[in-house]
Amino acid sequence: MLLEQVRHGETVLEARGITKRFPGVVANDGIHFEIRAGEIHAILGENGAGKTTLMNILFGLYQPDEGEIWIGGQQVKFRSPLDAIDLGIGMVHQNRRLVSAHSALENIILGHPKAGKILDLKRAEAEIGELCERYGFSVDLKAKVWQLAEGEKQVVEILKALYRGAKILILDEPTSALAPPETKKLLSSIQAMTQDELAIVPFITHKLPIVLAVSDRVTVLRQGKVTARLQTEGATEQSLAKEMVGREVIFRLERVKAEKGQPILQVEDLSAASDKGYLALKGVSFSICEGEIFGIAGISGNGQHELAEVLAGLRKAEAGTVWLDGTDITRASALERWRRGMGYVPAERVDVGSIGDFSLVENVTMNYYFDEDYCRGGVVRYRGIRRLTKEIVSEYSVATTGPDSKAKTLSGGNLQKLILGRVLSRKPRLLIANLPTQGLDVGATEFVRNKLIEAKKQKAGILLLSEDLDEILSLSDWVAPIYEGELMGIIPGEEARRDIVGALMAGSVTGGAAR
Repeated sequence: MLLEQVRHGETVLEARGITKRFPGVVANDGIHFEIRAGEIHAILGENGAGKTTLMNILFGLYQPDEGEIWIGGQQVKFRSPLDAIDLGIGMVHQNRRLVSAHSALENIILGHPKAGKILDLKRAEAEIGELCERYGFSVDLKAKVWQLAEGEKQVVEILKALYRGAKILILDEPTSALAPPETKKLLSSIQAMTQDELAIVPFITHKLPIVLAVSDRVTVLRQGKVTARLQTEGATEQSLAKEMVGREVIFRLERVKAEKGQPILQVEDLSAASDKGYLALKGVSFSICEGEIFGIAGISGNGQHELAEVLAGLRKAEAGTVWLDGTDITRASALERWRRGMGYVPAERVDVGSIGDFSLVENVTMNYYFDEDYCRGGVVRYRGIRRLTKEIVSEYSVATTGPDSKAKTLSGGNLQKLILGRVLSRKPRLLIANLPTQGLDVGATEFVRNKLIEAKKQKAGILLLSEDLDEILSLSDWVAPIYEGELMGIIPGEEARRDIVGALMAGSVTGGAAR
């Protein structure tokens, strides 16, 4: 292997003049980039800046149109990821690539040459156990993947790469779906990897506090080009954000005072079961009025996902009642709720919010097929939908080659803006926004938050579910921490303190104003 003799601090991988073009887009434009042994190197950039494309080239998923890749001082060419793996490169993708019905152990060894024709599960378990001990990972190797928490699934992905002998580990948004405690544990393990001379971590993330906390150097991409290379020491969130988007970014928005209107949503003693059958939501009660944002603050897995799906009509309520504008919709279909003025932005923008192989026009149609202005007698009026799609793409600054592009070609931030625009274009009375800025860059996050404020000014009631406490505190008129399926209190936004809300999210304190 080319990396065997590399020492701490030496360059182990170098990209020289990498260029990659797609129809209508130059994703990477003459990029020069290098990684040193024993460092955490963060890759920053807005959604669509070319970060993931560059990493996919370094992992052999794409071949560059121009440029060279050098490893351990020798030029290499990758025909497929297998070539990259053989040379010691591993990649953990943002979207999980695990088989849910198989155990963590089976997923780690799946397709590995060590497995051979006859599986030696005991030997594999022992070897993987040594990796866990070395880097401080904790995961039940015998558990099925569907039984694991998000943080444990991420560990399985990393162990899969390490077990294959990865010395250069590419992590694409490794903490985007993790709760704060899971993030803390993962970052500790990543830092432990750098103590081994050849545990190198190119680290793609949008979370600037994490970049400042763990990385040694930062490379910033903008529109496919490198715009900055800098040491992390001495950088700030503001300076990094400015390098990413080319302007000053507002991190904390001023809360717009709510002009309280009529009640829109009333929820009383609502309970719901999780996919695993246990009661995940337990007797929740609250209300939302016109022109206000009601923020649910919680760590992942505390019932907020079930709450969003029950209100959207995608999950059955086990008990309780839901009223929309005074009408009982507890057992109403998702379609009926949409017709009554409900809008839903799901957390899973790829799996639930869009169909990747459909065009942008077809994805917009999914929220309009029942609207007589756009569909009559079962026939879609594509001219009108196409015009609407163009308006959404323009107003929401969706970076795309056109309305006929497939949704899967959009970056995460641009896909989220398309979904948000599709929903808000109907001017919903009630908007359910579940993790609307998760995984987005600072520019896209600022954009989405401003759109929520605009909807609030237009008298929409908004249910905001977020794991970003700063987001909840800066946007919400009412803050409701949730813990193990119960609301721990409902606090006026101007009175919500970070320490109190954080304690309520952890279940250690009770209190707050009733509503």
